This record gives sequence, C-alpha cells and structure tokens, in this order.
Amino acid sequence: MGQAGQGGQGRRNRSNNLVVPQANAALQQMKYEAAQELGVSIPQDGYMGNYTSRETGSLGGYITKRLVQMAEQQLSGRSNM
Repeated sequence: MGQAGQGGQGRRNRSNNLVVPQANAALQQMKYEAAQELGVSIPQDGYMGNYTSRETGSLGGYITKRLVQMAEQQLSGRSNM
C-alpha cells in the first residue's frame, strides 16, 4: 500500500536487494562462470549496457536455471555443490 504515487519505482529498487547479502560473492562468481560457458565476456567494469537483450537475457536465464537446479538438489537431499 505504501507504493501509491511512486509508480512502482520503490518496488524496483528493492527487487535488487539480496535476501542473504553474504551470497553476493557466490552469485558474482556464478555470473562469470555462466558467461564463460555461454561465450559472453563481461567487461572489467561490469557495465553491460552495450550488450544486446539476447546476450544479457541468455545469461540471466542460464543463471536462473542453475539456481533452480541447485535448489531442487538441495530439496531432494542430494546436495552436490
């Protein structure tokens, strides 16, 4: 209810906050590994504004797929991480 008059902007800002901030390093590592596997190079400064939606979308989709696989393994008791 506190979003009225903000055009949803407050929601977008919060969506990038990690639930577990300590996971940031692991997520960054996963991003670089996924990019390497897909053949997408990430610039040193991390700015990806010059990349196509296809490149960034495939990277995000691949990371999401891996995170879901990890969660499924963990839930099934086969944690092989």
